[in-house]
Amino acid sequence: MDLDSLTELLGEKTIITLTGLSIGVFFGIFAQRSRFCLRSAVVEFWNRQGTIRLSVWLFAFSSAVIATQLFISVGWLDVSQARQLAATGSLSGALVGGLLFGIGMILARGCSSRMLVLAANGNLRALLTGLIFAVVAQASLSGLLSPLRSWLSSLWTIEGGGARDLLATFHLGHPGGVIFGLIWLAAAIHFARRAQLGWRERLGGSGVGLTIALAWLATYQIGTQSFEIVPVQSLSFTGPSADVLMLVLSPPGQPWNFNIGLVPGVVLGSFLAALWGRELKLEGFKDGHSMRRYIAGAVCMGFGGMLAGGCAVGAGVSGASVFALTAWLALIGMWAGAGLANAALDKPEPDRLPALQP
Repeated sequence: MDLDSLTELLGEKTIITLTGLSIGVFFGIFAQRSRFCLRSAVVEFWNRQGTIRLSVWLFAFSSAVIATQLFISVGWLDVSQARQLAATGSLSGALVGGLLFGIGMILARGCSSRMLVLAANGNLRALLTGLIFAVVAQASLSGLLSPLRSWLSSLWTIEGGGARDLLATFHLGHPGGVIFGLIWLAAAIHFARRAQLGWRERLGGSGVGLTIALAWLATYQIGTQSFEIVPVQSLSFTGPSADVLMLVLSPPGQPWNFNIGLVPGVVLGSFLAALWGRELKLEGFKDGHSMRRYIAGAVCMGFGGMLAGGCAVGAGVSGASVFALTAWLALIGMWAGAGLANAALDKPEPDRLPALQP
């Protein structure tokens, strides 16, 4: 059965929601099995603790870039109308939001996508952090914090189109984007060999990146055959977390979309992966200090992610895979903010480096 027949049978809203759910399931499985986490990669990098988590992140990043740029090069995908490129962007929002999100990652000991994965495994710290993250993200979008977000975003803006496209700016073209991704894939392989990274982590990291490219491709293909407007988008967890929160709090009958399917899909995929790996375990807070720290981290990530236009996945990988300028600035801000926060709050003594938390 082709896409047209399936759409006629189930309806466009159902198809796009099921697409988000399916891709979310695979992301959850790959992220759980590989321990994919930008925060852990940043901590390893700044503390010089090895390259295990850094390798996983690089496999995800490079795979997303290579696959996305290949899809564009062969004509299967067009991202020119994606919000990361077409709409007016905020350079100030990307930088400040990225810094805040990076600080929040360190405080909460994980980014927003990692919180979803851990919550599905029984981590109550991650569950509370994720809920607060979603509330703050919604407040930043259209609530109490929206005036502050709008003001910060307006400080330094950039027009949509070619000005936001780094490949167009540097005249590299999409083949150049593929080559760029291959360079980072080579780096991932090099660091993986140094760390003696297992095939599970290598394939899991690559799988995370491929789900991001697949999301771009699927939403574009559905949009080209839909009578309704279907945004070309990939994975992100700031806006979608807020959308799911509002769906739960709103009266029945609210419209469904890709984002509504994505978040529960990630939770389901992570739960199934943890169940298969016998890693389901209830965990809570150790004390009041740690709870305050996680709450502060959730607030920073919720506001920072909405200000930056995406989270560690939404801006850091999805946006970066289409070479959106603001996404790259947000990613740089996340690495810098997390590095500064790690040095100020968590940097261990050189002779007693603890193992990274999964």
